[in-house]
Order: sequence, then C-alpha cells, then structure tokens
Amino acid sequence: MKIALIQSDLQWENTLENRNNFESKINKIDSEVNLIVLPEMFSTGFTMNAAAVAETMQGETVSWMQTLAKKNSVAITGSLIIQENNNYYNRLLFVFPDGEIQFYDKRHLFSLAGEDKHFTSGSSKVIIDYSGWKICLQVCYDLRFPVFARNVEQYDLLLYVANWPKVRTNAWDILLRARAVENLSYVIGVNRVGFDGNNYEHIGHSQVVDFLGDYVLEPQEAEAVFIVELDKNAMLETRKKLDFLSDRDQFEIKL
Repeated sequence: MKIALIQSDLQWENTLENRNNFESKINKIDSEVNLIVLPEMFSTGFTMNAAAVAETMQGETVSWMQTLAKKNSVAITGSLIIQENNNYYNRLLFVFPDGEIQFYDKRHLFSLAGEDKHFTSGSSKVIIDYSGWKICLQVCYDLRFPVFARNVEQYDLLLYVANWPKVRTNAWDILLRARAVENLSYVIGVNRVGFDGNNYEHIGHSQVVDFLGDYVLEPQEAEAVFIVELDKNAMLETRKKLDFLSDRDQFEIKL
C-alpha cells in the first residue's frame, strides 16, 4: 500500500483556509497513492471551542473529503469536530474512494486541555478493511493507552493522527515505536507543525515505523507531503516467524 502523510501548519478555527491548503497539497501529489492521511482536527486546529466550529456529517468539510476522494480515486482520513445528537466528537473519518465513510470517535479525551469537558468520548475500537489491509484508527492521546490498541484483531496498520506539541515530542517518538513492536504492526503517526491558537508549538515528527520498530520514514519536521510504501507480506512473514502475538494476555476492555 502506498500512503501519503500530509504534515502541515493549521490556521486556527479557519475551516475554509485549511481545506484550501490541504486541497492544494493533495492536488500536487504526482504519484498514485492508496491513502492520504491528514492530522487531528485538520480543519480547525485542536480547539475546545467546539460549539463555534463544529460541523455535521452532512457539512461542508465531510462533503469536501468525499469529493476529493472520488476525484482522486483515493481514500482520505483525518479528524474533525462533529456535532451529533447534541454532542461533540473528535471524529476520525475514513473516506473511501467511492465516498463511503466509516469513522472512529476518539476514545481517550485529553483532560489536561479540558477536552473531556467539551467532547463526548467514543465507545468503540474501529478496524477499517481497505485494499486488503486491516487498519486500526486512533487519535493522538489514544497513543498513551496500549491496552486499547492491543492487536487482538490481527490488524496490519495502526494509524494515529495528532496535534502533539513540541514539549512532549520525545514521548511521541517512543510510544509510536513501542506500539509497533508490541503489536507486530506497521504504525503511522501524522502530526501538525506550527503554533496553535493557544501558542503551543508543534514540530511534527510525522513518521512510519515497521513491525520490528525500525523506521520506514524517520520523524520529519518540515511542512511537506511524505509518501511511503508498505509491504504487508514482509509483515506477515515476520509474524509467522516471531509469533509473539499468540502469547499475549487475554483481557476484556470495559468502556
């Protein structure tokens, strides 16, 4: 599978400008890719002002994602603020090339920033079946909770989108590699760059880690589009040889 990671600055609570920015970057991708990954809250930045900027599943940004996916015959994923049934969700949408949508609502809300006071937590782990790959969707703070990400579904790719600040970059790098090693899975982390509306700096470090913890794409700090190609057969062969997952503990997650 060939995947494009888009690491970009975000304009605070400016959905139109952010959509235009990402559309310009997507239109410049000159190689055929299967999946495009955008950061967490890519249309607004990581704001707690949910009531002012939330959209619905019939809103402009969702429609924009569907239009781009169809136009480019590619899947697109990224999270945005969705209002539904009087609740606000940090929702990671996965838009298929035909416009079909599946989604994951962020389970672990970042209480340090008050996300739990403004958003409703998701209640389900979500695995997407796409192009012969099983992709586990996660958002930012979920990275700190390995039990929730434990590979009991034999997924092939663990995907994190984030607004992870510079001050905790070391943790981001360590935890992404740890999730790859413990789950014998590819792991992708896509983060933003630049300063947000609260003056927190982000330096990206978007990266791709293979099933043994080695870099397919080393942590990047530039605003750019990075394209990687993942080999599922190599991963499956390694799992067959190093059958660590069969020795995992059995447990039940209570949501």
